[in-house]
Amino acid sequence: MASTPTTPLITHNDLEQRPESSESPPGRSSIVKILTGLFVSILVLSSLAAIPHRKTHLQSTTVDIEPSTSRPVEVVGADDSIEWQRSAYHFQPDKNFISDPDGPLYYKGWYHLFYQYNPDSAIWGNITWGHAVSKDLINWFHLPLAMVPDHWYDIQGVMTGSATILPNGQIFMLYSGNAYDLSQLQCLAYPKNASDPLLIEWVKYEGNPILFPPPGVGLKDFRDPSTLWIGPDGKYRMVMGSKHNNTIGCALIYHTTNFTHFELLDEVLHSVQGTGMWECVDLYPVSTTETNGLDMSNHESGAKYVLKQSGDEDRHDWYAIGTYDVVHDKWYPDDPEMDLGIGLRYDYGKFYASKTFYDPSKKRRVLWGYVGETDPQKDDLEKGWANILNVPRTVVLDTKTQSNLIQWPVEETETLRSEECDEFKDVELRPGSLVPLDVGSATQLDISASFEVDEALLGATLEADVLFNCTTSEGSAMRGVLGPFGLVVLADSALSEQTPVYFYIAKNLDGTSRTYFCADESRSSKLLDVGKMVYGSSVPVLQGEHYNMRLLVDHSIVESFAQGGRTVITSRVYPTMAIYDAAKVFVFNNATGITVKASLKIWKMGGAQLNPFPF
Repeated sequence: MASTPTTPLITHNDLEQRPESSESPPGRSSIVKILTGLFVSILVLSSLAAIPHRKTHLQSTTVDIEPSTSRPVEVVGADDSIEWQRSAYHFQPDKNFISDPDGPLYYKGWYHLFYQYNPDSAIWGNITWGHAVSKDLINWFHLPLAMVPDHWYDIQGVMTGSATILPNGQIFMLYSGNAYDLSQLQCLAYPKNASDPLLIEWVKYEGNPILFPPPGVGLKDFRDPSTLWIGPDGKYRMVMGSKHNNTIGCALIYHTTNFTHFELLDEVLHSVQGTGMWECVDLYPVSTTETNGLDMSNHESGAKYVLKQSGDEDRHDWYAIGTYDVVHDKWYPDDPEMDLGIGLRYDYGKFYASKTFYDPSKKRRVLWGYVGETDPQKDDLEKGWANILNVPRTVVLDTKTQSNLIQWPVEETETLRSEECDEFKDVELRPGSLVPLDVGSATQLDISASFEVDEALLGATLEADVLFNCTTSEGSAMRGVLGPFGLVVLADSALSEQTPVYFYIAKNLDGTSRTYFCADESRSSKLLDVGKMVYGSSVPVLQGEHYNMRLLVDHSIVESFAQGGRTVITSRVYPTMAIYDAAKVFVFNNATGITVKASLKIWKMGGAQLNPFPF
């Protein structure tokens, strides 16, 4: 991939036009032409009051369009950069390849996480189920491998699966096995000793496989069985991902009474033309009035049902909100224009193959997904690991809009926060402002930021911007009347590397406005062969709400939540300079027509414990 010349955020008093950018579809890099010899200064407000829990500073700064050759730059070795990438509080094994989370559950006081894992290498292959347990979803103990590919029906991989806990406490897993010819066969496994709270040993059912691809379904288009739930007729239901005629993504639905023999229904649960193969299908209820999670056995009156699929062709996790007919086993979207695979996504960055589970101990639904790499495989082999899981999130319906989900880091994440935080109140950001925030090392942070825009000025703005889209824009360097404004994380002092996360307000022709939430990786790394996308989507901002975001920064991963979790973006970046103590945080306003007032709280984050279980 071609590199992008590094350019700091453009200042409001720039005497030239902003750099021209050559655009191409997502995945491209922008080539920015800079007129050399021209220096511009940024207007940074003096006397900004920092209201600290500990002493904080806002410093005036002047930023050159091109990094000055006279500015001292800390040189970091390649080995340091590779070592620094490893996260401090996200889940990952000690080494090698990890991907799909599988069969998460809560059992006898322990959270269990199974996951696709290659015990031999940092690249895909020999897919086995790793296993870890936790008391708090943050600190984990690694356990022995749960299942390995050792039978003809799963010799090419123990693939994605789900856990079911019956009312009598019985537990079993349904999973997809890849046979010798890579045909996808559904299999059953259960714990050898159900009285063991750690569920260490698993036994594969001697009658496996229990399901073969049905007639009309491709041998490789039949995978990822869901958690089972019971219907009003006493039969249990299970859904599977598949496709018809190569282009119609669909969810097959089965009935069973004994968990070894399944009956395929004549009609699918749901299908959508043009969405391709559906993987990792999930179906669960959400309350329209409460903020607690719901189990599938809870038939709350008026509850909505979320249907989710991972798109094998576009590698995105899509969801839609609708109604589930429990008698006829059909699901219908509330808004056909926002149907599954053409509307909403869990995450607009690097996030895939997600799975939820109901946590009965805290009455919540918890979401896991994995964050893939965008570097070459040779780099993964060099560092010895690949991929990572997101911080687990709670999932509820947005009871204010009734049209989208709210995702938020589980409350236990906050136990990693430092006792004191840096707090900055009412930082005035005039057009073009870029203000460094003195928080020390900025590698592991939890940032809460709120931005206030003058509503009268917003309403008086006449310039329409109907074509704006995060992924096709020029990123944070693009200057509009009403945006962008937000945060810059994982930046070095020279801004030669930076990852901005920001809002952009676009006016419609009728005077109404739309708000976008974006993350710009285009200048996140000096490396030439890593992904540098601009991610994002629109986010609802309701009357009277400030523009707010929360960022979890953990070395090379940034999880960003807008408006309380209505829109989420995960960024996987590869800085070479903005690492360790060289990583900085800035707040900025690159709009041309509005002044923004920012208030922030920034906590240092400790590391999670990821250790072998102390048998």
